Amino acid sequence: MNKEDLETKFKDPDDLFRIVFVCAMWMTGFDAPACSTIYLDKPMRNHTLMQTIARANRVFGEKVNGLIVDYIGVFRDLQKALAIYGSASGGSVQEGDLPVKDKQALVDLLKAALDEATSFCAALGIDLTQLREAEGFDRIRRLDDAVEAILINDGTKQKYLSLAANVARLYKAILPDQAANAFAGQAHLFGVLADKIRSLAPPANIGGVMSAVEDVLDKSVAAEAYVIRASTKTQTLQDAEPGADWIDLSKIDFEALKQRFEQGRKRTEVEKLRAALNGKLRQMIRLNRTRMDYYSQFQRMIDEYNAGAASVEATYAALIKFAQSLAKEEQRGIAEQLSDEQLALFDLLTKPEIKLTKKEQVQVKKIARDLLDTLKAERLVLDWRKRQQSRAAVRLAIEEALDQLPDRYTKDLYDQKCEAVYQHIYDSYYGIGRSVYTVSR
Repeated sequence: MNKEDLETKFKDPDDLFRIVFVCAMWMTGFDAPACSTIYLDKPMRNHTLMQTIARANRVFGEKVNGLIVDYIGVFRDLQKALAIYGSASGGSVQEGDLPVKDKQALVDLLKAALDEATSFCAALGIDLTQLREAEGFDRIRRLDDAVEAILINDGTKQKYLSLAANVARLYKAILPDQAANAFAGQAHLFGVLADKIRSLAPPANIGGVMSAVEDVLDKSVAAEAYVIRASTKTQTLQDAEPGADWIDLSKIDFEALKQRFEQGRKRTEVEKLRAALNGKLRQMIRLNRTRMDYYSQFQRMIDEYNAGAASVEATYAALIKFAQSLAKEEQRGIAEQLSDEQLALFDLLTKPEIKLTKKEQVQVKKIARDLLDTLKAERLVLDWRKRQQSRAAVRLAIEEALDQLPDRYTKDLYDQKCEAVYQHIYDSYYGIGRSVYTVSR
């Protein structure tokens, strides 16, 4: 006898258990949103028929429809079932309505989606017919030219990605029907262009984004010395994939970047550099929240570019300058003789700018170092954030340490800094040896 939990396995979209033959159970009241196809080979009526059909019609991920395959003509009973269960309490079911449609309706929707996407591309000067017929290096060149044409701004990029996603969803919904074959080439082409655009801007996963960005840029400039090089260190962050490469902005050859921009597809180069900087900036802000001003500056540049207030050349030059400023910020800890986590505390204690003498700055740096040492050695125990007593001990340690701040820190300012430092510690340190600064060497 099979003692496995088949119901749980079937409801799990990642489980290999995909096909089940149902005799009596799982027909009504069985909710499996991932189920997309139902084959009918036994007579059913009324609510049993309606609920069985509904099993394939649940919303799940990118699923836009379910498929019902009727082997024995059950659909002739749908009118009766719908009259009973679809018209009461404002059901608004009209005579002749059915809860299912012929697959030709999906084909018509796909045709409309393809026409809309094709018209959008044509308006941008993209000849999809020539692109489909091209081969070899000519095809690669035309694909890159099409991407360049789409990347006018974020509006055109997102519009195209939305149109391509709609085409992909409808095409997949028609499969495995043979009617899909007639549209395979068009649907595939729109998908290829969308993938090329998405590859320029990796997802903002703090754990893995920088290695992905480095990989994209490295591949794009392999034949030319324009590489964002990663250091040998890898970081491990909570709730993120380990092994993300650190990108050392100080080692970027900015002159080579400028040269490539002048010789290449300018909008595409803007997209690549923007994606790399966006990922790096998110990483830097995660380590030090006082860097939010950099993000505001970055967003203003992108907004001006999208609004047409800045040309592609001006935007690229601004991004290069911004990257150089980020490189200096990343190296500031070395000049201050502070680690990344010490620098984050020091910045919290001194920003917005507080006029301190050099002696007072040294004093604040010592407080930041000593506080971190105390917390790591005594207070940041396992799951400290879940225990009230442990949280209170951390807060007390912070208050005692900041009590040594220079006299120019008023009582109100002292209270503000205590709260800011505690929130930073709470957000950034998870327990013994676990924090946003944890580094694998």
